[in-house]
Amino acid sequence: MASTTSPFLSVSKLDFPFLSSQRNITFRKENLHQVKIPRRMSKFSGFESNGFILFSSLSGQIGEGSFPSPEATANNNAPEVQVQSRIWNWRGYSIRYQHAGNSGPALVLIHGFGANSDHWRKNIPVLAKSHRVYSIDLIGYGYSDKPNPRQFGESYFYTFETWGTQLNDFCIDVVKDEAFFICNSIGGLVGLQAAVMEPQLCKGIILLNISLRMLHIKKQPWYGRPLIRSFQNLLRNTDVGKYFFKTVATPESVRNILCQCYHDTSQVTEELVQKILLPGLEPGAVDVFLEFICYSGGPLPEELLPQMKCPVLIGWGEKDPWEPIELGRAYGKFDSVEDFVVLPNVGHCPQDEAPDLVNPLVESFVARHAALSASISTAN
Repeated sequence: MASTTSPFLSVSKLDFPFLSSQRNITFRKENLHQVKIPRRMSKFSGFESNGFILFSSLSGQIGEGSFPSPEATANNNAPEVQVQSRIWNWRGYSIRYQHAGNSGPALVLIHGFGANSDHWRKNIPVLAKSHRVYSIDLIGYGYSDKPNPRQFGESYFYTFETWGTQLNDFCIDVVKDEAFFICNSIGGLVGLQAAVMEPQLCKGIILLNISLRMLHIKKQPWYGRPLIRSFQNLLRNTDVGKYFFKTVATPESVRNILCQCYHDTSQVTEELVQKILLPGLEPGAVDVFLEFICYSGGPLPEELLPQMKCPVLIGWGEKDPWEPIELGRAYGKFDSVEDFVVLPNVGHCPQDEAPDLVNPLVESFVARHAALSASISTAN
């Protein structure tokens, strides 16, 4: 891959999985040994699973309790969760989403750049046992419509404002309720942007390896900005970009790039390769791809986090080669972030590479804040 100063790094650093103080805590650290994951938790710092340890910024201690695999904890008498794929009409565009679960708090799962709702296939059935789970294909990705960005003139269409508006409208039209946003990488910017725009709709956010947007124009030296803009124009406005896309949108390239961002490469299966690749071969995908890798404006996570009115938890795969954890730790210091959880031996897409770690983390966060919201409502 290219060096961190090369414009070519935008392919991986944009979070394309097939490319590249006082905390708001209401629980007590001294009771951590009583916690059994994935049961509902009122406190959380660390736990052990199949040789993995999760560390939390709340405490340097290691949780004493361990939890069994999802298979072992499944209720054998419970009916199998059915995941349904549906279409939602949003402003005249067809949007694919997946849904499972009929009770409990609402969760909306938001994928990264180039991915789709299938990237949560290991999470939806588990979380749906006690939640109403929705996983959406952002417009331009997956099996949602991919309008040509050129029809909107010179302004960019595929922006965090567009996706944030889509997400909020989804909560109003489909979920019909407030929701917790569970986000991976670029999806984290979408979730934050949506929460800034309509804070009353978001009850809490989990950010898994949020994209730090290191190629954002604000993060480039002044003398490098003209070069970046020239390269982006070359990709967006000439056949060079389409040729570049063709070299990336192949099974071999997808597999190779996934193996870069997954620490456990055994999780890069043929099924995963096809889930990521096939929607990228649909008409219009190349234009979406080129527009977004040329989009170096918009919000940064450090600009959005201070505006959060809901609790935020950050989870970070410590072996992420694209978004280094050394940089990510700084984002755990924002007042809106209640905790920063390290996911050992995990890469850029924890929800797919290590669902046995991510699913209990989601369950504990949601249970904690859903219970808190219920107690506040009762008191009022």
